[in-house]
Amino acid sequence: MRCFDTMRYLMALVLSTAMLMGCSGPQEIAVNHRQTVVMDPSVLTAGIWADSPSITEDSGGLVARSLLNNTLSTPVTVRYRFYWYDKQGLDILPFEAPRTVTVAATSDAKIESLNSHTDAKRVRLYVFL
Repeated sequence: MRCFDTMRYLMALVLSTAMLMGCSGPQEIAVNHRQTVVMDPSVLTAGIWADSPSITEDSGGLVARSLLNNTLSTPVTVRYRFYWYDKQGLDILPFEAPRTVTVAATSDAKIESLNSHTDAKRVRLYVFL
């Protein structure tokens, strides 16, 4: 009986410690801040490459800009959407609607997104066909 009581006490101690460790984590969502561009595989197959978006302040808001590059000798129409995040990694709502751009053969197309939300700090570009 005594061994069983000791074992139960140790299990309660381990469970309590594990629960407390779970409560002391970082106060933000685990978002990979280096992954600023997400492209569907079909976009890469179509010869499109996207630069990481840069963020600048403009007229009381933030502007994210990126450059799409078409490496093939035919024009390609792609869709894209910028996702904005606050400093904790939470989505800034509402999401903007997907946009469409045709990138001419072997050339570039500039794309951008304006966000006037005061909490916006980071952006991620999603490119798809």
